[in-house]
Amino acid sequence: MRLRIAFPADPVPRHWREIAELRVEHGRALDARIPPWLLDSPASRVGRLWGTAVGWLWGGLWSRGRVERREGLWVFRGMPAWTFPRGGVCVGACFLTGDRDLPPGLLRHEAVHGRQWRRYGFLMPVLYLLAGRNPLANRFEIEAGLEDGGYVSG
Repeated sequence: MRLRIAFPADPVPRHWREIAELRVEHGRALDARIPPWLLDSPASRVGRLWGTAVGWLWGGLWSRGRVERREGLWVFRGMPAWTFPRGGVCVGACFLTGDRDLPPGLLRHEAVHGRQWRRYGFLMPVLYLLAGRNPLANRFEIEAGLEDGGYVSG
């Protein structure tokens, strides 16, 4: 198995599933420390709306492709590569990406990120940053599905 998007030259460790389970467990322990009124709440919905507005603004400025509604997300295609990390980015309810094919698995993966935005709202960018850039150790990427996201192959 090889990483395909984030770190294509690095081999995926054989025990990546065990590492992933520990990262998700650790993330859930952190969630227990977040005041409940910030999660899946009116406050988090406002944060998701803010993220969606940012996504619409950024996508509206740079998208040169179709904008379509898929899997509950606004998908902005034709973005220049420098405007998003990796193969694309989910901001609120917007998925910003280039001209690549969008297989159903990838859209499922990004839809999970959209639901994560709904759960965490304004906290999502901070928590994601704290989770790190390595998708094999980032609980949000793990929860969204590493295979669907193209980080590991079956």
